[in-house]
Amino acid sequence: MIFDFKFWRYFTRQGELIHNLNETEMRGFGPRVFLVLLFGVLTFALPEIWGMNTASLTPYMAAGMDDTYLLARYVSLFGVLIWAGIYLSFHLYGAAFAFHRITDMPWRAAIVMQLYVVALLIIEKALNFIIFSLAGFTMPVSILSFGPLAATFLDASFLTFFFNQLTVVTALIIALQYRFVRAFTTIPPKKLLFVLLLIHVAIALFVASFSLMPVEEWLVRFTEGGVPVE
Repeated sequence: MIFDFKFWRYFTRQGELIHNLNETEMRGFGPRVFLVLLFGVLTFALPEIWGMNTASLTPYMAAGMDDTYLLARYVSLFGVLIWAGIYLSFHLYGAAFAFHRITDMPWRAAIVMQLYVVALLIIEKALNFIIFSLAGFTMPVSILSFGPLAATFLDASFLTFFFNQLTVVTALIIALQYRFVRAFTTIPPKKLLFVLLLIHVAIALFVASFSLMPVEEWLVRFTEGGVPVE
């Protein structure tokens, strides 16, 4: 038998989806992946187009260096699109491959699971964009995470970005992954939960380390061409 994969239908019917993945063949998955990734790229691009987190480029505009400012914005947008591709590919294909190899769950189940993980991450990012747009300010951390709290009490950028990866959505993702992996493997529940928590801590450490890279400083140096902007 064959079932048609319908993204929103199965978003709240995970049990039915797991049953269908176990018992039947799936079709219509590819176009849904494309649409989710497209929306993900747009969600990354919109804050950059809006001008969020581009304060370091303002001196160019204030100095009347319109061409340099425009170039800097394009370079910044290009960098965001590259990062979006890496981020989305890692969470969809990289994580699915890791779950497939580590837990021995079927590839088809792993990639479907991670598509919903990516969707949750995109929804979180979209919510942050909407909130910041309405509030008229922005922060380098998520409103839905422990990042703002960590920034208030901890004077360490690494810890702020680490706790920024621990959000309400992270808890939903762990619950979703737990349900999927349990349905397709024989891993003991306690061991599975421990492994999932360990994976998310490792991902948080990786992203926090990447976030410390001085991307804005590199961008300023590139657009300056060696000439400082006061």
